[in-house]
Amino acid sequence: MLEKTNKLGFQSINKGYNSVFRLGRLSVGLVVPIENYSSGAVPSMVQHIEHIQLAEELGFSAVWLRDVPFNVPSFGDAGQIYDPFVYLGLLAGQTERIALGVASIILPLRHPAHVAKAAASADVLSGGRLILGIASGDRPQEYPALNLPFADRGKRFRESYDYIRFMGDNAPSFENTYGGTNGSIDMLPKPSSRKLPLLITGNSQQSHEWIAQNGDGWMLYPRNAALQAQIIKDWQKLVRKVGRSAQPIMEPLYIDLVESPNTPPQPIHLGFRLGVNYLRDYLKSREDIGVNHVALNLRFNRADIDTTLKRLAYEILPEFNG
Repeated sequence: MLEKTNKLGFQSINKGYNSVFRLGRLSVGLVVPIENYSSGAVPSMVQHIEHIQLAEELGFSAVWLRDVPFNVPSFGDAGQIYDPFVYLGLLAGQTERIALGVASIILPLRHPAHVAKAAASADVLSGGRLILGIASGDRPQEYPALNLPFADRGKRFRESYDYIRFMGDNAPSFENTYGGTNGSIDMLPKPSSRKLPLLITGNSQQSHEWIAQNGDGWMLYPRNAALQAQIIKDWQKLVRKVGRSAQPIMEPLYIDLVESPNTPPQPIHLGFRLGVNYLRDYLKSREDIGVNHVALNLRFNRADIDTTLKRLAYEILPEFNG
């Protein structure tokens, strides 16, 4: 059965999801922390709230947190260092409009009851602005610290997903390896729209059929345009085949925005050092192949962060977030 769709073509879930994802359009958000920390794995988190509030004021559609329980040296990035759910609670009270995303919660490392409770709480406290990316995890060093196996994380990802979905029902009755209820108890609060928007990250050890059937969108790493276009086309065809409405695609992109607007792209980690005109062209090309949201990461950005945010707002956002 096709989901109820909003006026812009995707299913209608909550305020955050509906504002970020528009069929045939691309919106632009930011990865937190919004700062340069290219010289090491751990950010300073100086003025972290002020940067997010500025992003909201300037019209960015979303900010995205990450779930990095342990600082793994080989991974090389501690993210925003704070627990994402604790941080979401703070941001719910310090912002008003911007969507609050997580890219992504590592489901096999957490009990789904805690994820369901914390996510629904953040969603309600923010007025329905939560978008929850979920993943199976790609840092095997973390699993021994929790006495959990890495090899079966795909199976536990699916069961955690099911558990979280059940918790949106009233007094659910179900059972899986994480536990179950017989309908005599309930979990509160419920998500603002009775459903959490759950975006699958990469394959998360799942088949494309499972992702098409169960995800409320797909988070992909950036690839060359021709390959990414084919992946998106094939996936949307599969989404229709299983009887669902179109589902959004989002990507991250690391950028180092240089002063000269016509500086051509030079590759950096998962992104480019480039001028604003080339960035605009790149984002338009992603929109053309079916990408609906790009989350910019300024970790390697060498210019002043406030200045860069304002340049992006004045020269990029009118084309995409208007």
